Amino acid sequence: MITSRDNATLTLVRKLLRGRKHREESGLFAAEGEDLVTAARAAQIEPVHLLVAGETVEETLLARVSTLPHPARAIGVYRRADLPAEPRPVCLALWRLADPGNIGTLVRTADAFDASVALSPGCADPLSPKALRASAGAIFRVPLVPWDELPGTRVALVAHGGEPLSGLVSGLDLSPPLTLLLGAEREGLPEELATQCHKVTIELPGAAESLNVAAAGAVALYALARSGEG
Repeated sequence: MITSRDNATLTLVRKLLRGRKHREESGLFAAEGEDLVTAARAAQIEPVHLLVAGETVEETLLARVSTLPHPARAIGVYRRADLPAEPRPVCLALWRLADPGNIGTLVRTADAFDASVALSPGCADPLSPKALRASAGAIFRVPLVPWDELPGTRVALVAHGGEPLSGLVSGLDLSPPLTLLLGAEREGLPEELATQCHKVTIELPGAAESLNVAAAGAVALYALARSGEG
């Protein structure tokens, strides 16, 4: 059992939880909480290290490492290379999303609709603590694919000026492979990227000018899934 705060594994976990640079350089990330550890196990992804309060590490030491308001009782360290990477017929491509909570929520949404996820340069880290929590374990099931390998027909979701989403999905062949592109909430997609795509807009009957990007992604994936049902 680990009983020293200077233990090398605890030091590693601190660095992984607090710094994207160290995660990228090491190829490792740390997942906090029993739910994420269980999700990894269910996906048959083995930890490099597994810290469990009262079993492999003193409870107070693990509590000091954890970033959660209520300290995690289990923290697993995993290799990014062990995450799924095989492309799926539908891909959710995210352009420069800075909020890790939105990244994680969209990974979870992609999981619900059997899609993969591609992240452009400039996106938040999908393996940060906040993104991992928002993914609710989906990060261990959803393939993260390279941005330069987006598959098939491209559909860009824009806040204004696109064809109505409901009309497009009924009038266009959206058979997979298919990529749905979403941009950051303020800037949206750059014009040079959007012009290469079929532009669509979610019609909003209420007073809100636009949807949160994670909500918009869920609506669009649902509509595209329904269009494929015939």
